[in-house]
Amino acid sequence: MKIFDAHTHIFPEKIAERAVDGIGEFYDMSMSHSGTAADLTKRLKSCGVCGCMVCAVATVKEQVGSINDFIADEVQKSNGFMVGFCSLHPDMTANEVDAEITRAQSLGLKGVKLHPDFQRFRADGKRASRIYEVIGSRLPVLIHAGDSRYEFSSPHKIANALKQFSDLTVIAAHLGGWSEWDEAALTLAGKFADRLYVDTSSSLYAMSPKKAAEYIGAFTEDFVMFGTDYPMWDIREELQRFDRLDLTNTTREKILYKNSQKLLQY
Repeated sequence: MKIFDAHTHIFPEKIAERAVDGIGEFYDMSMSHSGTAADLTKRLKSCGVCGCMVCAVATVKEQVGSINDFIADEVQKSNGFMVGFCSLHPDMTANEVDAEITRAQSLGLKGVKLHPDFQRFRADGKRASRIYEVIGSRLPVLIHAGDSRYEFSSPHKIANALKQFSDLTVIAAHLGGWSEWDEAALTLAGKFADRLYVDTSSSLYAMSPKKAAEYIGAFTEDFVMFGTDYPMWDIREELQRFDRLDLTNTTREKILYKNSQKLLQY
């Protein structure tokens, strides 16, 4: 059965250690992986994974161009193993967003990554809306969803954005709402036809296999993708958690590979 990791983060070697430490501090957890493309590739291939989506988050708008160049370069060097998403920042003007999306598409990048909590913007606010309006149907948006400590990325804010922008396709990470999974199921599941996907990243560790299968059922097998959130979690452990879920082989094939292939066209 083919496996594609639909949610990973990588960083240039010279800053990877600092970036990974920053993530660990933000979420108050120990981090054991280096965050480099080489380490990610080695770990995934050792588990039989056939590809992955890679991204990084710009915490200031001046980082956007260099991050996207880095992601595109790593994708090119991967010989088809990686699919890249570009970064944008809410301080960018509409013209800057438009130009960077056009450039990202010319570099072969397949989507946009946003992190309201890191980038300090409301997922349904004016700064986000400026980005959504420019993106439209051009690229899917992977957005960090949920954090009970903040209000930036609450599932209901993502629902508001989807209601306002009817041509937007969103991947709401972490089963639609990290640490707010019940709210995500209530406000997002089954509400937005074929425009809303979720991934399993940073979720399976926090719930029973039965509860995880229930959330997957709520979002339906056609719109859930497997993801690890590397460097936060280990691919081998995440696959073991996924294997414990009571799912049919057909559902497993869709979540592990077919759904991401359908969306990203890799």
